[in-house]
Amino acid sequence: MKKKEIPFVQSMFDAIAPRYDFLNRLLSLRQDTLWRRKAVRALSLPRKGRVLDVACGTADVAMEVIRLHPEARVVGVDFSEGMLEIGREKVAAAGMTDSIELQAANALHLPFDAESFDAITIAFGIRNIQDREGALGEFFRCLRPGGRLAILELATPPEGFLRKLYLLYFQSLLPFIGGLFSSNFAYRYLPDSVLAFPQPEIFSEIIRNCGFQEVSHTALTLGVSTLYTGKKPL
Repeated sequence: MKKKEIPFVQSMFDAIAPRYDFLNRLLSLRQDTLWRRKAVRALSLPRKGRVLDVACGTADVAMEVIRLHPEARVVGVDFSEGMLEIGREKVAAAGMTDSIELQAANALHLPFDAESFDAITIAFGIRNIQDREGALGEFFRCLRPGGRLAILELATPPEGFLRKLYLLYFQSLLPFIGGLFSSNFAYRYLPDSVLAFPQPEIFSEIIRNCGFQEVSHTALTLGVSTLYTGKKPL
């Protein structure tokens, strides 16, 4: 990200952290939990695999990894201390502190050695990074050969009635509902950032151009979310 953009996005996520999980479940009709599960299952983790969860937020993906792979180890990074604080509380309450470590870090400058992880995930965070190629390059560097990448991101359904209905909800109802519980500017930023994100075919090509193989994208819940997967060559 450009330096001038970090304080805005960072302060926004710090502000909404206390209501983040509640609003995610409410505004996605709990579909976000299913999307995360699909992303974790797509990793094909080895036994005792090591996972990096970038833009980990309140640790939902990290905890899902341990639920499905109890012998795995997860490092979660985020630049929002507000999100990390709540994530640490959740991890402790779930008895997962031996399996999950959360720390502050920037996706463009990950503080890890090359080839440190068997898998990398980022859920609903890549659209907040302007230099996406830079972040994908860091993911590629940190993955071991054969390691897998899973990216979850919100999307805009294709043209048609569903798209019109979705845009009505996303641009009008969502900011109103979100504003009742949390910072209104955050839930006006959300639709703008999703609508500005590249279409799945274009973003898949960006991932491919960063060195990943076997890149694919899967539409989830009628196209309102997309799961992108890729693999670092052996």
